[in-house]
Parts: sequence; structure tokens; C-alpha cells
Amino acid sequence: MVLWWIGNAVLLFVVLPVVIALLNRVLAALERIRAAADDILTHGVELTVELNDLPARLAQTDAVVEQIAVGATRYAGSVAALLPTK
Repeated sequence: MVLWWIGNAVLLFVVLPVVIALLNRVLAALERIRAAADDILTHGVELTVELNDLPARLAQTDAVVEQIAVGATRYAGSVAALLPTK
């Protein structure tokens, strides 16, 4: 019977505080994750306002890429004319 009381005391004074400490760490991490997720949601919704003029920006980007491609093709043709053939 004495061993039973010793086992209960060890459970109460050693195991239970360790379990509570580990649970506290897990819950603290969970709260930090929840706060970060709420922050992402808030700023993500604010970011969608910036996407309203996205088609116009993409059209402008496509035009710039086309101009660069034309210039790069002309440059490559000029360089190819200067290089000796094998």
C-alpha cells in the first residue's frame, strides 16, 4: 500500500507538472499560429484590392516582353553575322 501512495505522489508531483508544461508550450505555439493566420487573412483581403488593375499591368508587361524579344533577336542576328562559321 505504501508503494501505491509513493506512485500517486510521483504522478502528482513529477508527471503532472511535466504534462502541464508541455501542454502550455503546445498551446502557446497554437496561439502564435492562430495570430499569424489571422494576420495573413487580414492582409490577404487588403491585397485583393491591388489586383483590380492586374489585366492592364499584364498587358503592359506583355508589350515590354515583346519589345525585348524583338531587340534580342536583332542583336543575336547581328552577332551571328560577325562570328565565323564552322
